[in-house]
Amino acid sequence: MSTSSPTIPAETARHVLWLYGAEGGYQPGTFTQRLMAAIEAADVINTARLRAAFPELVDAIVLAGNSRDGITRLQEAAGITVAPIRCTRCQGEDGPFTDERLCEPCAQPMPLDGVA
Repeated sequence: MSTSSPTIPAETARHVLWLYGAEGGYQPGTFTQRLMAAIEAADVINTARLRAAFPELVDAIVLAGNSRDGITRLQEAAGITVAPIRCTRCQGEDGPFTDERLCEPCAQPMPLDGVA
């Protein structure tokens, strides 16, 4: 078994990005959609069998689903540059963010007397 990072083609990366609803993805055909669903549902043995036939697709799905930076790495493989999320108030990049795109400190209500 190889320990190197898999080489994922840009088209495959874009299909998997679509599967995860990430920026830069585009919808594949029906067969690929169903194949991706099968890969996601597969146990370890069947994942290995599917990897033998579709190595790039399996590696991309495993990367996206099991790696903290998997989506970012797929976006890089697809040649997509994504701007970082910024707080709408302070313009900071430190999350987590609320639905209003505010960072946690900016989302905290300020006491009326101005003293925290």
